[in-house]
Amino acid sequence: MTTNAELVIDVEGLRRTYAGGFEAVRSVSFSVARGELFALLGTNGAGKTSTLELLEGLAAPTGGRVRILGHDPFTERAQVRPHVGVMLQEGGFPSQLTVLETARMWAGCTSGARPVEEALELVGLAKRRSVRVIQLSGGERRRLDLAMAVLGRPEVLFLDEPTTGLDAEGRRETWELVRELRDQGTTVLLTTHYLEEAEELADRLAIMHEGRIAAEGRVDEVVAAHPSRISFELPQGYHLGDLPPLGQLGVTEHRLNGRTVQLTTPALQRAATGLLVWAESAGVELRGLDVRSASLEEAFLHIARDAKTTADTTANTTANAARKDKEEVAAR
Repeated sequence: MTTNAELVIDVEGLRRTYAGGFEAVRSVSFSVARGELFALLGTNGAGKTSTLELLEGLAAPTGGRVRILGHDPFTERAQVRPHVGVMLQEGGFPSQLTVLETARMWAGCTSGARPVEEALELVGLAKRRSVRVIQLSGGERRRLDLAMAVLGRPEVLFLDEPTTGLDAEGRRETWELVRELRDQGTTVLLTTHYLEEAEELADRLAIMHEGRIAAEGRVDEVVAAHPSRISFELPQGYHLGDLPPLGQLGVTEHRLNGRTVQLTTPALQRAATGLLVWAESAGVELRGLDVRSASLEEAFLHIARDAKTTADTTANTTANAARKDKEEVAAR
């Protein structure tokens, strides 16, 4: 269990409301230990960037509390900023400066900056040092953003969509750099739309939806909370009732789409074994057999679907109530 002394990021009941009353962050709580990589996931508009900006001290929360290295990042910015590296979604560096000039400018504003050539080498931009920022590709600009974020050897590193615009090779290289920084003791919090990225890097993660955390834990814990799937084609001459009792196999849900059987189960090995033993004893082939364990993508989509269903149900209930009220008024 993580103790308070080990916590580098501590968030409790965090809220953020924009002008007009829109509540982007709704009572969010989580913590990140020293040397841990925590991924914040969610659909567009889930509140990830709004949360990250509060942690970075770019705005004051409407409610709740944030502590970075034991300090409030907004009111105690001077104590926090020298120990934090930030990679925003867009860096906004002066377009006419070269890569090297940009790094030198940034180093002049950074406490304990590493040599700028070293920072550029880390992100693969050393050979582009003489190129103006405006001439960089989108992926190269993201590399420059990352170089400036790690320039000060930060204890805490915030990465907002760090690999957007990178090709596959650049994404893998960035992953390796982030892993190295974490292994050296840097605490990392990143937001990403790439679920593979979260699976590859995160020690723990949280999935946000509509300003709230819908799931949190290690990747395997979040995935284990969602069922696996089995699908196959019913053998010719057989019906669904001819299969072994699905409940005894641990199947919690089944659907028949034409001749294709789709099963949902939290006990994948038991269900798959039971089906294969039955098929072997019956002397039939389960054509199109597809056995899939739960994945982070499945968990993510399941949370999004559940939230949408809940929202639709609430909207329909509200609409029906309003219509009923109008009918009662008209009847009077």
